[in-house]
Amino acid sequence: MNLAQQEKRFLNVFRAETSPIRKHIMIEDLHDRNETLYHRILIDHMEEMAPIVYTPTVGQACKEFAKQYRRPRGMYFCAEDRGHMAAMTYNWPNEDVHVIVVTDGSRILGLGDLGANGMGIPIGKLSLYCAAGGIAPHRVLPVVLDCGTDNEELLKDPNYIGMPVRRLHGWEYYQLVEEFMDAVRFRWPNVLVQFEDFSSDKAQILLNKYRDKVLTFNDDIQGTGATTLAGVLGALRAKGEDVTSLGKQRFLIAGAGSAGIGVAQVLMQAMIEQGCTEEESRETFFIVDHNGLLDAAKSSELSPEQAIFARNTDGGMSLIETMKKYKPTILLGLTAVGELFTKDLISEMALNCERPIIFPLSNPTHKAECTAEQAYEWTDGKCIFASGSPFDPVTLKDGRTFYPTQCNNMFVFPGLGLGVTLCGAQTVTDKMLYVAAEALANHVSDEELQSGKVFPNVGTIRDVSHKVACAVVREAARTGQASKLGAKELNDLETFVRSKMYDPVYVPLVEKRALNL
Repeated sequence: MNLAQQEKRFLNVFRAETSPIRKHIMIEDLHDRNETLYHRILIDHMEEMAPIVYTPTVGQACKEFAKQYRRPRGMYFCAEDRGHMAAMTYNWPNEDVHVIVVTDGSRILGLGDLGANGMGIPIGKLSLYCAAGGIAPHRVLPVVLDCGTDNEELLKDPNYIGMPVRRLHGWEYYQLVEEFMDAVRFRWPNVLVQFEDFSSDKAQILLNKYRDKVLTFNDDIQGTGATTLAGVLGALRAKGEDVTSLGKQRFLIAGAGSAGIGVAQVLMQAMIEQGCTEEESRETFFIVDHNGLLDAAKSSELSPEQAIFARNTDGGMSLIETMKKYKPTILLGLTAVGELFTKDLISEMALNCERPIIFPLSNPTHKAECTAEQAYEWTDGKCIFASGSPFDPVTLKDGRTFYPTQCNNMFVFPGLGLGVTLCGAQTVTDKMLYVAAEALANHVSDEELQSGKVFPNVGTIRDVSHKVACAVVREAARTGQASKLGAKELNDLETFVRSKMYDPVYVPLVEKRALNL
């Protein structure tokens, strides 16, 4: 059978299964048996496969990771490996690793501490790097830093695959991360290290430590921020407003963890790029956590990044009271608290804003702050909606149908990774994130905007990643970071980038050569 026939046969069996988690097991079994066919299916059917190999199904897959464990994929490093990590990296058989996705399992999606079971996240992310971003599978490496777990259920589980000990904290923890970073950078000096699903108390600290030294970024902070920025720019286009009017908006952000603050940071940098001062940009944000509106009077209890957005007045004000007083135009949810956005909250927003922009970004689906149906119903169809997890089209009682789009980081990180690794960048800069968001926002057609969509169809993800990668490379070249590329490649960048994107096809096993008799 050829590749197309194998793809058809697999899909027939796959589509007969109704359980998402069973589908996930099926596609990952194929991943273990035949990587070429696996990635071919992902590319050809991305809209169908993305929710299975990544959010929302990957959350359940991580919860069941130990139970469903079949064969090793990736590398695990733990405290017992201290002093040996540099040597351990040579156990990995591939010499040319371009991208590492690493997690410590401490904050998996909205599910909390899943320890070593969090390996499902790096595996899923890197599947998208390969299929959506065109990075060859032998050039990616999923990693878990097994620092223990504080999940009581896992500690008592005899089948748990990780270290059944309490989590490391403090100096010991950061020393473990430091040795890991030194080890992988020694073996693969140009590798991109993506931090994924680290707890909020450590994520920003690690990002601040490494972002200006090595090629690294945090997708929960920077990737979510860039993707959200692209969605907001698209929503402004849908409203008929200029995309440079970010500084005229009022943002109410529910959630002051690493994701919420990361989104605010990227949005603020975008406003500064558009000509606003830092002070003017800060004044547009109202960030609420479980204690209410961030309070400048309690800055000693806040991280330095949170303190930037703390308010001098109304500290501690509730979400609904903040909505009533400050009348935001944009509402973002990054709390992992399902149904946090109540009917009263959404209806209040609709009273004071002709076309409210509502993005409940938490996942998996049951952690979303509200559903698409609720948002459209409570605003009488006026809102512009995008969510972290996918929702089906919504038809209101009057017959109008709306098509919600997914604000998913997969629109940004594969292209970003492809761009920085192709050009040999030394760091991921804020401007790279901005141009990536711009490229994504510009890929949304006028027809899609008119139908209420602020992100492109997932089926076009390869084209999106190509555009994002080209934008990132151009920015790297502008700042002297495109060390691997010369004038020839830069003059025809689109063709060059396209030629470097992995295309899963079977390579001939028998060399074809002409015979001279």
